[in-house]
Amino acid sequence: MVTQGNQHTRPRRSPPGSEGPANKIGAGTPHDFEGKNLTAYGGLLPVATLLEKLGFQRLVEETLRVKRITRVMSLYQFVLAMVLALYVGFSRLNHLRFLEREPMLVGILKVLHLPPQCTFWRFLASLHLGIAQQLLEVQRHMR
Repeated sequence: MVTQGNQHTRPRRSPPGSEGPANKIGAGTPHDFEGKNLTAYGGLLPVATLLEKLGFQRLVEETLRVKRITRVMSLYQFVLAMVLALYVGFSRLNHLRFLEREPMLVGILKVLHLPPQCTFWRFLASLHLGIAQQLLEVQRHMR
């Protein structure tokens, strides 16, 4: 079959300000708690709630002993930020810049925005060698 017309035209885009994508999440979005597939950000709130109910904050604050006092966020907020970033799929500290103003993450951490990457590096550099044993203790208790 032969078609007439230019076959190399680009599909037309909708003008700015028009109806957006149909997959936006809002108050009227149907949900299914029986579903097995959660998006990384959609599963962030249940993970934070689980950690809260398991007493993760109390465990971290009792187990980890850090001499340096943090100013931007508490010790628990630093640890929780790194744990939640790992859960979302960011395995390196320089990936935290992509999450700097992520509404769900900063809401869970109760901060306006994440500090720069260098602050996380300074926090990790301030930890002494015994912290590895303390982190293993936290991991053991969480299991």
